[in-house]
Amino acid sequence: MSDETNAQPETARESPAPDIAALEADLAKARDEMLRALAEAENTRRRAERQAQEARVYAIDRFAGDLLPVADSLGRALQAAPRDSGDEALRNIITGLELTERALLDVFARHGLKQVGAKGDTFDPNVHQAVAQAPSDQPAGKVAEVMQPGYVLGERTLRAAMVLVSAGPANAGSTASVDIKV
Repeated sequence: MSDETNAQPETARESPAPDIAALEADLAKARDEMLRALAEAENTRRRAERQAQEARVYAIDRFAGDLLPVADSLGRALQAAPRDSGDEALRNIITGLELTERALLDVFARHGLKQVGAKGDTFDPNVHQAVAQAPSDQPAGKVAEVMQPGYVLGERTLRAAMVLVSAGPANAGSTASVDIKV
């Protein structure tokens, strides 16, 4: 019996020695997977932060877009209103319209919505929509007339300004007379 008892521990001792190179390869693979998982977690966190920030900034874009026709209507009403009227009631209505438009534009500005497209600005296709080009007293490439103001929310153009772009001053010497025969 003593031979059998001695033989069993020897077989247990004879198990193959662990392959160090294989273990090091497994360790390197596990480290690589861990680093990739950490990088993916960090990228996911950053993406979530960026999306949350964009959601805060651009959350009002549809609502603001729905309010732009209201701002346009107020602006058109003020442009059409007679300024030289002697009627006190009419002057009070015009003053009320001006205050309402100013309050609306202040609320827009407070929430990051800015009006773009002023006369004299350099034409920028990112915020302007050129509907025509004509000679004017403005240098070429400048906004000569604003038909409808545009609005920018954060970095996004919510609505491009519809503008007339200047082709530069009209040449006085190139004015051709047209002879119309009846």
